[in-house]
Amino acid sequence: MSTLNNITVLGSGVLGGQIAWHSAFKGKTVVVYDISEEALNNCRGAHQQYAAIYLADVGATENDISQTHARLRYTTDLASAVFEADLVIEAVPEVPETKTSVYQQMAPLLPENTLIATNSSTLLARDFAEATGRPDKYCALHYANLIWIMNLAEIMAHPTTAESTLTAVTEFAIETGMVPIPVQKEQNGYVLNSWFVPLLNSAQTLVTNGISTPEEIDRTFMIANRGCERGPCGMMDVVGMKTAHDVCAYWGEVNNDDQMLANAAYVQANFLDKGLLGLQTGKGYYQYPNPAYMADDFLAVPDKSKVSEIVALTKPAE
Repeated sequence: MSTLNNITVLGSGVLGGQIAWHSAFKGKTVVVYDISEEALNNCRGAHQQYAAIYLADVGATENDISQTHARLRYTTDLASAVFEADLVIEAVPEVPETKTSVYQQMAPLLPENTLIATNSSTLLARDFAEATGRPDKYCALHYANLIWIMNLAEIMAHPTTAESTLTAVTEFAIETGMVPIPVQKEQNGYVLNSWFVPLLNSAQTLVTNGISTPEEIDRTFMIANRGCERGPCGMMDVVGMKTAHDVCAYWGEVNNDDQMLANAAYVQANFLDKGLLGLQTGKGYYQYPNPAYMADDFLAVPDKSKVSEIVALTKPAE
């Protein structure tokens, strides 16, 4: 019998919104918390989009969608969000100070038996365990974007995570249709982001330094990985430019990595400052809902009439 039925998701951004929607779709009662009504309204809009996707691609019925909406509640009141929670999933921005602050505010508000999981994509649970006020009831539970397709959930302990916590969280992952991926040792980035972040950072470096265009980078990747749906720049749109920026900015500072900092600055100037968040806002490196990489001829051998255009891009700048 399930023990984690009342779920609170802290943070209604791209992935937090997906976790909340999918958990409700799988029968959990879910409260979505964020600090502003604007953020919650954006999440409600995203949930309407997910409803259409689940009807078209996941096999949901109209009744399934109606029941999913009925299981969701949205609030800016942290106490109201967590007072009945069996599990709180933290999905706030990848900024250590922000995560620590949220945990410290939440700690005195939680029921005694509530478990907490962080969806942090690159940070270690151990860095926030004490701030939660219940380190034994805390672990990492990391989801992939497009949760209904990429249904994995990486589970990682910190030194004092209780086995009972890991058991309950793993059962929750399975109950909600996820494939649990156990991480055997603490690792920034778990399994997925240990290869995914370097991939996206390398692609962004090629753009930042003027080596190639997003389209050519993705074309190269998709030809080398026949059958994949998008390349790294398209993946950045899906992840969201805010997350891409925060990861590059944080690790650029931690590792004194000038290139990562330059990549963060590029994303800030070319996307965030213009209100372009990627798929979430309909525009990032590509325009949605019909990005260029989905075109039938995106990977086709070009006509010879394109030769002069290609040569012009090949010639080094003077």
